[in-house]
Amino acid sequence: MKTFLNILVALFISGCAQKPALTDDAAPELINLMREQQAAWNAGNIEDFMKHYWKSDSLMFIGKKGLTYGWQNTLDNYKKSYPDKAAMGRLKFTNLYNKTLSDSSAYIIGKWELFRTLDTLAGHYTLLWHKIDGKWVIVADHSS
Repeated sequence: MKTFLNILVALFISGCAQKPALTDDAAPELINLMREQQAAWNAGNIEDFMKHYWKSDSLMFIGKKGLTYGWQNTLDNYKKSYPDKAAMGRLKFTNLYNKTLSDSSAYIIGKWELFRTLDTLAGHYTLLWHKIDGKWVIVADHSS
């Protein structure tokens, strides 16, 4: 697992050193999956939002509270932090950079914004996607 995190950090650093671009082989498919996630979130459906995450105990979510392992733990944390549609607000993703690493691996760096009645939250993300059993899924999400 330590090696995986080192690779993720190296990918992030190499991606930041290059000129941003949104042209890549996997980009259209992954961007469409992220649009589905955004629509699910904005409909108040966290379970549908989570359908593009790897349903595994090895899923990694890194946020302001640290590292969480597992699909169910990640879902539970989302539900605790966003208990209703008002708390969920309206989500907007803005992808800044993406890179296909292989036929079955890619990452996307971007900005998220959450517009709510009383406030607006924002931050950035790095999503590591793998194609598992022919389906693209997020295996690591670092959102801050």
